[in-house]
Amino acid sequence: MRHRLSPSSAAGGGTVLLARFSAIGDVAMTVPVLYSACRCYPDVRFVLLTRPTMVPIFACAPPNLIPVGIDLKAPAYAGVKGMRRLAAEMVRDYSPRIFIDLHDVLRTHLLGFFLRLRGIPCTRIDKARGKRRALTRPHNKVMLPLTGMRDRYADTFARAGLPLQERFDGLFGARCAAPPEAFAAITTPKPEGEIWIGIAPFAAHEGKIYPPELMEQVVAGLTADPAVRIFLLGGGPAETETLAAWASRYPHVRSLAGQRYGFATELALFNHLDCMLTMDSANMHLAAIAATPTISIWGATHPYCGFTAWRQTEADMVQLPIPCRPCSVFGDRPCAGQNLQCLRAIRPETIVARVKEKLSNG
Repeated sequence: MRHRLSPSSAAGGGTVLLARFSAIGDVAMTVPVLYSACRCYPDVRFVLLTRPTMVPIFACAPPNLIPVGIDLKAPAYAGVKGMRRLAAEMVRDYSPRIFIDLHDVLRTHLLGFFLRLRGIPCTRIDKARGKRRALTRPHNKVMLPLTGMRDRYADTFARAGLPLQERFDGLFGARCAAPPEAFAAITTPKPEGEIWIGIAPFAAHEGKIYPPELMEQVVAGLTADPAVRIFLLGGGPAETETLAAWASRYPHVRSLAGQRYGFATELALFNHLDCMLTMDSANMHLAAIAATPTISIWGATHPYCGFTAWRQTEADMVQLPIPCRPCSVFGDRPCAGQNLQCLRAIRPETIVARVKEKLSNG
């Protein structure tokens, strides 16, 4: 049941407890909503439970936002007893007036249950799982755009008595930029006349990855301009090896894969990029909240599923109108045609042209 609480439930001071664990991109999508909530309700303290590795995503956070890293793999938070313990700790440490579940999984259901036993009302996001299945099924698809996740987050706040206006202008603000010393571990400040492009060519699932041999042609096309400097992003041994090979073959290309600079440093660098080229991936969302002009490539997934980046427009998305798309929400299903034509049929020069167009439009 999706509860709608009275305005007095959360507004008017006190502490609001929230939870969003899961993947990097999902957590990054909370940022515009959470920062807006903090600025709309400066007398409310917002405590977000998330994974410890996600806490640095909340750069330059409003003073009334407290991200709390919870190691869900720790024995203390395992199973039903673990969620009961977590609920008790949150009541003891923060005395929340309400719990907003932005995740909607069994673990957060249990957390909400134990909080309700302590008299704390709860409301939960509606993920529209049935509509997602209708959009991604092989036959008789219902090709209608679903409400985006940020809007779903905001709707959950509204049902908790906290209607929002967007008051987010990027992690570093509308008129500010991350100081160069924040990314000094990666590079010196950008020289006059250089064009900085980030490329994040990988994703968690094959259905969202533009074939590396084609992406290398994109790198070659962009580096034909001597003013362009490219930063490659990735992780894991295989990705690190691939990106290192590209960096060795093309001028002014540097791989950051495997360097472990951390979210804070990389987000500061993103803020100074002229463009980021990504898949439908976490880096798409991280670049967007850093106010980086972003071009994304979509294959097995689709913007209709509701996971577009903050302020990203249709012109910022490279995709093909193939009837089988989308075949999954997250790109984790095997391709029915076994050829990922939705990605392979995108020409490298099309992507290069889209990036150049983005650069020319500022």
